[in-house]
Amino acid sequence: MHRIIDQLLFWIDSIPGEFRHMSELEISQRPAPQKWSKKEILGHLCDSAINNLDRFINIQYEKQPFLLTPYDQVYWVKIQGYQELPFDEVMNLWVSLNKKIINVIKNIPNEKLALQCGFENNQLITLQWLIQDYLEHMEHHLKQIFKMNEQFLKFSQ
Repeated sequence: MHRIIDQLLFWIDSIPGEFRHMSELEISQRPAPQKWSKKEILGHLCDSAINNLDRFINIQYEKQPFLLTPYDQVYWVKIQGYQELPFDEVMNLWVSLNKKIINVIKNIPNEKLALQCGFENNQLITLQWLIQDYLEHMEHHLKQIFKMNEQFLKFSQ
């Protein structure tokens, strides 16, 4: 878990500065009518953090295996209205949520990392796998936003 925490800390320290190099137009412009802007992608990462924070907490005390409730990412982004919000508000939310996730991860006892959760298709995964997947999902979208190359991602690890 230490590596995941270090990675999350790296991203919340680095990403706000990376966005400062972009104009509001670049942050808010959609590449195509049905595609998300960079701001909306960051908003989607906020939604991912909201849903996963809930999961990381509930898995630790709910009946096992904990059933993961899916969420419709397109509707979440649309209903949250990230495109219309000031960018700083979206960024501050993303940073705050990830700081909270780091705090929750730090407080998970090692024996709870093996707790199982599952999707409706009965595929079982562990809490540890879910936390790792959260980070990988975030990095996928950060790479999408910044068109990062593999060298940058390796540097961050």
